[in-house]
Amino acid sequence: MKYGRIPGIDKPISRLLQGSIMLSADDRDGNYRLLDACFEQGFNAFDTAHSYGAGLTDTELGAWIESRGIRDDVVILGKCAHPENGIADRVRPEYIRSDLAESLERLRTNHVELFLLHRDSREYPVGEIVDALHEAKEAGLIGVYGGSNWLADRVKAANDYATANGRTPFTVSSPQFSVAEMMKPPWEGCISVSGAQGEADRAYYDDAEISLFTWSSLAGGFMTGKFTRDNLDSFTEYWDTNPIEAYAYENNFKRLDRVIELAADKGLSPAQISVAYVLSNNPRYHAIVANWEVEQIPVNTAAADIQLSAAEIAWLELKTEEKPA
Repeated sequence: MKYGRIPGIDKPISRLLQGSIMLSADDRDGNYRLLDACFEQGFNAFDTAHSYGAGLTDTELGAWIESRGIRDDVVILGKCAHPENGIADRVRPEYIRSDLAESLERLRTNHVELFLLHRDSREYPVGEIVDALHEAKEAGLIGVYGGSNWLADRVKAANDYATANGRTPFTVSSPQFSVAEMMKPPWEGCISVSGAQGEADRAYYDDAEISLFTWSSLAGGFMTGKFTRDNLDSFTEYWDTNPIEAYAYENNFKRLDRVIELAADKGLSPAQISVAYVLSNNPRYHAIVANWEVEQIPVNTAAADIQLSAAEIAWLELKTEEKPA
């Protein structure tokens, strides 16, 4: 496993973070086996959110960390202000504060290292949002903060306000990023920095030295190769039809063809190449992955040690025609 560092967090952060949406309300032993296996493979960072499972993921993750006595050894990425309980726009200071307080209680901790706004509300004054986050940081409740599914121009506006008013700036962001380009948001309010549409945002983040905690590096499973040009009509379950609508377009199939070819050349899986693509783009990029089974963990962990060349990245992005030797 490779690790990164972020100013404001006094411990290394695994380049791969384990997600939590697969944690079950009725199988705590199974949850613990999965999380134990992740930790043993070098995952020391875990992604959760106030909205996931109506608090279930916070509760299960917190119970596991407490039971193992490893709070000082792990990094928690929490998120707040997602639409909930019929309220579509919760990007407000009152919800930031209440979501944080509830998540900390569920997680059985007095702070989280990383704290993100799960959505943005572009018409709401960014200064009030920064003030609420800065207040929580000053109180020791969070380490560093930023936005999930925020466009770079709003992050810049937040940081301009922070600089002008003596507040802590955003130092992290969490957009979708993968070899496949998101053609349609899989959920309302989702933001991607993949492909040509995301180049300007990626350039801003790189220049500003903002770390990315990217989600869906496999494009909802599209980049595993399970979807082909000929089998799309055979899928009926939501978790399959959702990525089809978002990613199943000809240019992405061309990218997938190249991922499959490069994986075969290297004796790897398409999923490993896809994860390696994210991490190889920049040493400040992290990928949130979803190991649903213990057997998946070593495969994903191995992807963290694969370094793709700039030429290979350009070829996967369809920017060049000749495959690198």
